[in-house]
Amino acid sequence: MSEASSMTTVDIIRRRSRGDGDTKKRRLSEEQVELLERSFNDESKLETGRKDLLAAELGLDGKQVAVWFQNRRARQKNKKVEEAYDQLKSAHDAAVAEKWHLENEVLNLKLRLWEAEDEIRKLSLGMAATAGDGSRVSLPSSAGDFRVLNGEAGLMFMHEYEFNDGTPIL
Repeated sequence: MSEASSMTTVDIIRRRSRGDGDTKKRRLSEEQVELLERSFNDESKLETGRKDLLAAELGLDGKQVAVWFQNRRARQKNKKVEEAYDQLKSAHDAAVAEKWHLENEVLNLKLRLWEAEDEIRKLSLGMAATAGDGSRVSLPSSAGDFRVLNGEAGLMFMHEYEFNDGTPIL
């Protein structure tokens, strides 16, 4: 029985696609890669004359040189995509951190607002019994300026609330 008749169709296709059936992958020497890299840095596209000249100078087949350039362009493109991805990921991570910070700040402001409303409610209940005539009531300066009208306290302004930069809201 011959070798070809004992091989499967897949084996035959694999052998034909490799050419001579040699399973070893030929590696380029450091000098060959260095010269190819320098040539690639000069110009990433390869013209026929240049390809033939490089192939002769390196002792390679023209097809090997062309494939090397094609693979090198693909690696360069992948590297650019990875770099763009890294930049986008970094920007995304910064945006997520800023969002978290702002959400925390909103929660803190809501808590302070709730505390202020609770203090107003307490003051309103306490002052309604003693100052029901609408006269101005003196409160601690840190609490702000309040008036009692018809038994309800109204907040005029509060110095204790500040923006992030430390300037009070007036």
